Amino acid sequence: MPRQMVFKMERPGLLKEGDEITVTEGELPSNVYYTIDPSLAMSANYPFRERMAERKGVVLKVEENDRGYYVTAEFDPDKQ
Repeated sequence: MPRQMVFKMERPGLLKEGDEITVTEGELPSNVYYTIDPSLAMSANYPFRERMAERKGVVLKVEENDRGYYVTAEFDPDKQ
């Protein structure tokens, strides 16, 4: 089943819809987070039980709001 995840991007134009991405997992004492390589955008923190096995995905949309730029990506284990 595909999983969608939202990432915060600091500047416009780094990613666009349809881009294939690879993520790196970072570990905190009680959470994990994901970074789109090479440091293009970062996810929120997730508990270990919500850890993601997939590392490759596709950008579904890039949005701008009053808080910045946000990238929604989909990770499908059936397409790995």
